[in-house]
Amino acid sequence: MNNYSIEEIRKIVREVLLEMQAETFPIGISNRHIHLTEEHFTILFPNETLEPLKPLKQPGEFAAKQTVTLVGPKGEIRKVRILGPLRKRSQVEISKTDARNLGVQPPIRLSGNLDDAVEITLRSEAAEVTIPAAIVAKRHIHLNDQDMERMGLKQGQVVSVEIFEGSRKTIFNDVELRPGKNFVLEMHVDTDEANAADIQPNTRGRIIKE
Repeated sequence: MNNYSIEEIRKIVREVLLEMQAETFPIGISNRHIHLTEEHFTILFPNETLEPLKPLKQPGEFAAKQTVTLVGPKGEIRKVRILGPLRKRSQVEISKTDARNLGVQPPIRLSGNLDDAVEITLRSEAAEVTIPAAIVAKRHIHLNDQDMERMGLKQGQVVSVEIFEGSRKTIFNDVELRPGKNFVLEMHVDTDEANAADIQPNTRGRIIKE
């Protein structure tokens, strides 16, 4: 029988905890937001530049000070945050609840897949534009190449994620992987999904191994 010292036991426990932590990841709650092209930003905010308010978790991305009002056939949602930097295509990401309040029926799509995005009006104090840009963002995991290798994942793989903490333990199926060279490991869900699973700022998830 091995006789470990207290310090050796503590070291083993630390290593086990670190290994367990590496297999889990934070769950980020993605509230409604907007990405704009330079053209659409200039129309809505003439003579302005996109001004950072606070950095986001993914490198180089930030919440901007500027907001707009979303306008649909049934209603509007004020003070919707623009995220930077500016993009090649404008995109509006809302939840299913937002969509019902606005009176639109956007498809559930990964960010950037805007082929069948629905029309939505964006209004600022200076102007408004109506563009086919609204989607409900599909839940996904941001991760880098090292995360992919460490977790035994492959490009194009779709996984299931268990929310194993809290009072509403949940399994999310059909979770897409979004690998990127500089991405920070984090799963993104929208506010409807977060409320259904009672996800808090410190909630973590893990991929269910098949």
